[in-house]
Formats: sequence, structure tokens, C-alpha cells
Amino acid sequence: MSRIKFALRWLLFPLIAGAILFGCAGRWNLPGAWGVLVLLAGFGVALALTADEGLLEERQRPGPGSQDRLTRPASLVAIFAQWVIAGLDARYGWSPVPLAVVLAAVVGYAVCLAGILAAMRANRFYSSVVRVQSERGHSVITRGPYAIVRHPGYAASMLGAICGGLALGSWLAMIPTALFAALFVRRTLLEDRLLIAELPGYADYARHVRYRLIPGVL
Repeated sequence: MSRIKFALRWLLFPLIAGAILFGCAGRWNLPGAWGVLVLLAGFGVALALTADEGLLEERQRPGPGSQDRLTRPASLVAIFAQWVIAGLDARYGWSPVPLAVVLAAVVGYAVCLAGILAAMRANRFYSSVVRVQSERGHSVITRGPYAIVRHPGYAASMLGAICGGLALGSWLAMIPTALFAALFVRRTLLEDRLLIAELPGYADYARHVRYRLIPGVL
């Protein structure tokens, strides 16, 4: 898959999100939503231009052997629900978030996307599924953010979902966000169990880097 094709396919994501958000809201003047959509588009372009080509292919067309068939579709449902709820909340004013919090959340969302990008650039085996990529010479990654926690990309994704919901201006949007976070906590458990059992060196890495998501906590 070419980098241009990846970027174009990615850009469908913020376009669909915008259509849902503004359609449900019935208006365009949602600064937090525009911030999220622009950042999301920029993230996809940056990923397409800088990531390992094998990673891009793996994320679009994962190889066989996935041990988690729930997280990917269920997390997409949670994110779509977040957009719908945030849009309806903007229309009906159920649980508005103060503008200062919205703006701070946009900044937080940018930081989280940068964290995900850093994890993907450090780890060319960052798949969209849970599997050992033997055909790609899968090995343990210990550099960059992986020296701090074992799943930095998942940690940034979870925090990004929280910031994204707040940036959209809806407290109610935190409900599907909680589901999103729970799915990724579960995924870290599944992935650790698989990698400890099947990826040489990962058990030693897990003993050295003790925490999965939050240093000193989890």
C-alpha cells in the first residue's frame, strides 16, 4: 500500500466523524470539534509519511492469528457513539463543557496523538490486532516510550479518547469513552499473556518494565 493511498483512506475517518458530529449538532460552530478533526487528519498524514511501510500494511491488512477479535470493532462503536452523543449534546445542551476545558482538552488531544505516533514510530510491529508477527521478524521493542510502560500507544489512545470527548464539549460523551478505556485495558492483558508465552525476550522485558499503562499505578 502506498503512503498516499494510506493517507487518503485515513482522511475518510475525520470526514465521516465530521458528518456525524455536525449532522447531529445541527450547526458548525463547534471549535473543539474542529480542533479534534484537524488534529486527527494531521495525525493520519504524519503517520502515512513517517511510519514504517510494513507497519502501515499490517495496520490495514493484519496477518493471521489475531487473539482479540473484540477490541477493534467494539472500540469503533464506542468512538462513533461518542461522536453521536457529543453532537446531540451540542444541539440540546444536555451537559455542556466549559470552553476553557474544551480548549485544554484539544491541547491534551494533540499531546496524546503525538504519543501514539511516537509509539508507532518506535515499534514497527504496532499492529491493529493482537498477534505475534513471526513473518515480519517480530522482536521485543524497548526503546522510546516502551522503556517507560509496555503499552504506551494504548495508554495514549485511552487518554486521547477522554480528551477527545471533552474537546467535543460533552460530559455525556464520557459514557462510551469509559467502554473504550475498558476495552483497551482488557486488550493489554490479552496481549501481555500472548507475548509472554510466544515472543522470545518479552517475559524478561515485562519483568524490567513493570507497568502496562501508567508508571507506578497499572
